[in-house]
Amino acid sequence: MPKDSLPPLPLSGLFAVAKPSGPTSMAIINDVKDLVNTSPLFVERGKLAAHKEGKNEKQKRRKWKSNKDMVKIGQGGTLDPLADGVLVVGIGRGTKKLSEFLDCVKEYKTTCLLGCETDSYDCQGAQVRVAPWRHVTREMVENALPVFRGQIEQTPPIFSALKMDGKPLYEYARSGTPLPRKIEKRPVTIHSLEIEEWLGSDHSFRYPEQVLSEDQRQALEKTLRSVQEDARVVDEPEEPVEDDRAPTAFVLRMKVSGGTYVRSIVHDLGHAVGSAAHVVTLTRSRQGRFTLEPTEGDMGCISWDVFKAAKEDAGPADEGGYTAWEREVLDKIETIDTSVTTASGAKRGQSSS
Repeated sequence: MPKDSLPPLPLSGLFAVAKPSGPTSMAIINDVKDLVNTSPLFVERGKLAAHKEGKNEKQKRRKWKSNKDMVKIGQGGTLDPLADGVLVVGIGRGTKKLSEFLDCVKEYKTTCLLGCETDSYDCQGAQVRVAPWRHVTREMVENALPVFRGQIEQTPPIFSALKMDGKPLYEYARSGTPLPRKIEKRPVTIHSLEIEEWLGSDHSFRYPEQVLSEDQRQALEKTLRSVQEDARVVDEPEEPVEDDRAPTAFVLRMKVSGGTYVRSIVHDLGHAVGSAAHVVTLTRSRQGRFTLEPTEGDMGCISWDVFKAAKEDAGPADEGGYTAWEREVLDKIETIDTSVTTASGAKRGQSSS
């Protein structure tokens, strides 16, 4: 974006980061915030100068505090630490538009591993039970998918941060405390759901090493039985066989409404084919208009490596006065033009990419 085409500084707007698997969404936001708070793109130069002067005075008075809230920043929908992909970031007035990304259509790609159920429904949890998987074929999975398409009702995982009477569900499950009532099902829309790749045993994924203890299993079963009398948490081991193949894995691609638990789809699909399953990889490939693979009309994402490198060394500014990471943001940001005024003279925001 040429300098002369920029709205008046400091900028407000939206951009997306391609989050890697591992760090939390909040850790990503905090690191981006550290950079944004030092950039003339987003902070008035007078404030930056005053901040720098205060920092220099620290050596004399020892009373200076770093101001980490010079710019308002937020994200439009958390990704689990395991997940990678599109993380929408709002800066300044852009934070007011983040709510639209909570209910927008999202696209995901996830790898499912059969034969093992975990408490978190993904590979970062502990094994809850194992079940047969060798009987499951691609055709069986494809025949089970139609039940999960369209408008469906979905039960959130028992090991989730969703609160019931002010207490996270996972606290009930871990302590064996009966639930006050059944977990309310949520209406969601699965616009599309397909097998993208059948990996079979040709992969390196394995079950989590952590296994629920007998006491933990009994606590979980006690909680589940408070809302489902016949609930049982028991292993259904595969019949002994001579080969040592890895359990079957396959990749699903889906387009879903906001509020959909991808982990629950995989968990329930495992049950539907007479097995168990959990998520081993999860990528959010699209969130609204932001996507990892942009085509005409889409907004692309900024690689996390750009911000990671800038945190270590922002490097020199170019002839326009901006560093490499700032140029990347300028190329991918959807700005909110705060200079536009109404007939009455009051300022209003206007999106422009």
